[in-house]
Amino acid sequence: MKVLMFGWEFPPHITGGLGTACYGLTRGLLKSGVEILFVVPKAYGDEDSRYVKMVSASDVEINIKEKLFQEYWKQITYLEVYSNIVPYLSPEEYDRIINKEEFAGSDSQESIFSKKYSFSGKYGSSLMSEVARYALTASKLATENEFDIIHAHDWLTYPAGIAAKSASGKPLIIHVHATEFDRSGENINQNVYEIEKKGMDAADKIITVSNYTRDIVIERYHINPDKVVTVHNAVDQIANIERLEYKRHLQEKIVTFLGRVTFQKGPDYFVEAANKIIQKDKNVRFVMAGSGDMLYRMIKRVAQLKIATHFHFTGFLQGDDVLKMYSLSDVYVMPSVSEPFGISPLEALMSNVPVIISKQSGVSEVLRHAIKVDFWDIDAMADAIYGILHYKALSDVFIKYGKIEVDNLKWEHVGFKVKGLYEEMLY
Repeated sequence: MKVLMFGWEFPPHITGGLGTACYGLTRGLLKSGVEILFVVPKAYGDEDSRYVKMVSASDVEINIKEKLFQEYWKQITYLEVYSNIVPYLSPEEYDRIINKEEFAGSDSQESIFSKKYSFSGKYGSSLMSEVARYALTASKLATENEFDIIHAHDWLTYPAGIAAKSASGKPLIIHVHATEFDRSGENINQNVYEIEKKGMDAADKIITVSNYTRDIVIERYHINPDKVVTVHNAVDQIANIERLEYKRHLQEKIVTFLGRVTFQKGPDYFVEAANKIIQKDKNVRFVMAGSGDMLYRMIKRVAQLKIATHFHFTGFLQGDDVLKMYSLSDVYVMPSVSEPFGISPLEALMSNVPVIISKQSGVSEVLRHAIKVDFWDIDAMADAIYGILHYKALSDVFIKYGKIEVDNLKWEHVGFKVKGLYEEMLY
């Protein structure tokens, strides 16, 4: 069985959990005997392509005069070529990034009808233009390669999935790792919502990473429940190593938040809970590891609360730095407002760190040995943190049994389930 798969990123070039999940899934599918042609906007050459055949859309040449591409372009006029929509960022963060040119985008003056497109593969000012161009290259790839099924990850690739389906007639699966309601709450970007809706309507099957997300897809996007299937994520078992021991240069306990510092992840609730703990116990340090549009607001709030001597901001961490942070932590907190799944608590447990997670997360569906609180209940969050820090027996129980649970969450199991969905659609 061969699959044409569309993603926006692939390790080591990632901005969050999407690339990590794609990497794990492709490994799991390979163990089930599935061959994958994995397409990204831009390949850097150092991707781990042992499990997939990697294709860079930047290398695909298009002859826009061909009738196939002219017809397809008429169908994607809803993608504004020079739109300045940048998901995951607030207006303030967007202005800061554009002014400082922190994200390299493709040249906005480049004609949409050029023969070969230059993709940045990032989330810059020409993102929507890249999404449109990526869809055009998808239609070309679909006519030149043999495959049985199309699999598209997240809204950035849904137009590509639709294009490939239109060109080949093969069935389309879209994989919902997050929705616009997760990223923006009720203040959604209508353009992004419409792209998500079109992808869901065009798909023959929809995979969601949790029942929490499945409910959103059914209720907010008005999709037939029979079309939507939940397949929970797993955790990279390669990371299942003995806890690394790093020398601590302070005696205080360490409580960690690791993730994007955005509305979706609930960093403000973490800060407020930290303040309550510090009022009762000065022997605690809090770490916020990550970057995002709410970072400066959080730094300001910490200063206002006069708890800066107990608070540390590390910026974005990846690779060994993440493992080191887990190793130094006594408890990990994920207070997400809306979390489709959330792999980081699983990684923390694999590092023998007890976790506190919000009830508004998909990972809460697969973890029994974790403390679960409503994201908005900072009193309950503070009580949970205090309890784990001060009662070793409680911490030990969550570490022991949580680790056992996580050890059973393997990507090969996920791959087996997804392959089963493929077979249902083909036979």
